Amino acid sequence: MPTPSELKAEFWKALKSDRTVMLGLVGSEKGHTRPMTAQLEGAEGPIWFFADREAEFVHKLGMSQPAAMSFTSKGHDLFASVEGTLRIDMDRAVIDRLWNSFIAAWFKGGKDDPRLVLLRFDPGHAEIWENASNLLAGIKAFLGVDPQADYKGKAADVNLG
Repeated sequence: MPTPSELKAEFWKALKSDRTVMLGLVGSEKGHTRPMTAQLEGAEGPIWFFADREAEFVHKLGMSQPAAMSFTSKGHDLFASVEGTLRIDMDRAVIDRLWNSFIAAWFKGGKDDPRLVLLRFDPGHAEIWENASNLLAGIKAFLGVDPQADYKGKAADVNLG
């Protein structure tokens, strides 16, 4: 069974590889999250996102606001719910380092496109789960292994900040 620090390391590795998250502001009137592409520079946060300045949630974003991020790895073997803070951070050096052809396709004006906004998510508390609902878990349950007991140790509350 993985330790909390191992689950934390698995989370960062999977996020760096898979990158798609659902991101939203805590307490926003609609409470919606939206798919966003996460960008990481090192082994851990902050997590960066390029967004459109005209997006509704960017309009609602103040100087720094509580936000939530949900993540599912591509193989559905790891899940995470992350709380943190989100803010606009137009650091040109970060924009230059993270800029790529995928982002350029969304912003025809390039790095100076007036719609371009760089968001910084500073993660705080996270819950991370390993998927226990797989074929092996089904076989174990069929053989009489208690699925709740088997699942212990496959989830962790960790601090990512």
